[in-house]
Amino acid sequence: MTHSDLPLADIRVIDFSRVLAGPYCTALLGDLGAEVIKIEPPGGDDYRAVGPFVDGKSGLFSAMNRNKQSTVIDLKTAAGLELARSLCARADVVVENFRPGVADKLGIGYEALRALNPSLVYASVSGFGQTGPESHRPAYDIILQAMCGLMDATGAPDGAPTMLGEAVSDAVSGLFASWGVLAALLAREKTGRGTHVDVSMFDATLSLSATLVARYAATGLAPRRVGNRHPSSAPFGAYRAADGFYVVAVLNNKLFQALANAIGRPEMAQDPRFADDETRCRFESELRAGLEAWSASRSVAEVNRLLSEAGIPVAPIRNVKEALESEHAVHRGLLTEVPGLDGATVRLPSQPVKFSGYGANRVTPAPSLGEHTEAILAELASAAAHPQAFSKEKQHA
Repeated sequence: MTHSDLPLADIRVIDFSRVLAGPYCTALLGDLGAEVIKIEPPGGDDYRAVGPFVDGKSGLFSAMNRNKQSTVIDLKTAAGLELARSLCARADVVVENFRPGVADKLGIGYEALRALNPSLVYASVSGFGQTGPESHRPAYDIILQAMCGLMDATGAPDGAPTMLGEAVSDAVSGLFASWGVLAALLAREKTGRGTHVDVSMFDATLSLSATLVARYAATGLAPRRVGNRHPSSAPFGAYRAADGFYVVAVLNNKLFQALANAIGRPEMAQDPRFADDETRCRFESELRAGLEAWSASRSVAEVNRLLSEAGIPVAPIRNVKEALESEHAVHRGLLTEVPGLDGATVRLPSQPVKFSGYGANRVTPAPSLGEHTEAILAELASAAAHPQAFSKEKQHA
């Protein structure tokens, strides 16, 4: 199967972004068949120099820039700017993650490109959005986790605020940017008009924090850290076994009765302290003590077997390697082995949504710096010589 058989075939994306949020957005689009042309400065995307490295190549860059073509263009030169604008004039989508105002100064801002291409969908991903009192602040994932309440809501009640173990603000911003691009492309089918998609990492991180925001909106109170447990249900969290930890999720009285029976303590379901979800949460420490008294002499595997047989939602706590190498992850195709540019095999992720009417996602290795520059320049030259053959109407036919 070729990328022409995928949902975003014939969509051309010009990607001026670098590092993580913007490249993740365009990688998701490329997974589904979009042609993504990555514009890099002569020194390349900074992520090329960020480890871990395998055979001299950045694993992070490889993952976030799969399915792309690399073209080196110096936007600070007149010739480079002209080339970039020519590419954007024949594109469907432009993605950039400069600080607000920088793209305008370079001559590739939305207004400048819209004049060349009124149907262009132009996505800007920035720390705090294109407007607002914080809009010109620099942003890194830890800054957003700190400013949006995620760190304050994560960790032990008597411990320090804790970072999530993933660059979640970057990733969710790229995800929302791809969502915004697709919504804008759908609207363009109806109106013929493009639009400017403004994605703020600040907005996106707060939007990701759906239950934290909902609790505050309902109560006016900031959620407090509760450690490895649910803030309003119990037993719902991480518990200790003889050789490690496991998690259970009990949200109703029927499940709690099943749990009490499974651990040989059926009387717990009749205890007034554990009569409903609210009281179980209030007496969570006593409930935890009872559950761990049962599991402390059993292995994680045995706990999972016994509680699963009783119909209790339960799971071991895996690391990322264990998760990705699991039989289920392999079946779902979360990593794909593909030949790298040097012939060695590389494993790359892809977007997770399955489409019944299409085949598997496209997964090709990230490009070397400037790998496609000559081919792109040749196409531009041909387009200039034969403009009718490269018109937007022809491209979308």
